[in-house]
Amino acid sequence: MYRFGKAAVNISGQAMRQVRHGSNLPQNQNFHSKYGAGVLVSGAIFCTAVWGYVLTSTGITWNLSPVGKIQPKPWREE
Repeated sequence: MYRFGKAAVNISGQAMRQVRHGSNLPQNQNFHSKYGAGVLVSGAIFCTAVWGYVLTSTGITWNLSPVGKIQPKPWREE
């Protein structure tokens, strides 16, 4: 946040490029281009595995639909 504030005060082309790209160091861009897809795929696999476990193995009753579970009370005439 400090870098953004400093760059906002200094309205020059270099400051705008630093804010837009995050940094002028090329290693940040190398990390994302190198490992970005792998991190995304492994995160999706992990999330799918955890939800698969939760849905199938924990025994949670989800109660998705009340159809057939709720019956009307018999009518009483007085």
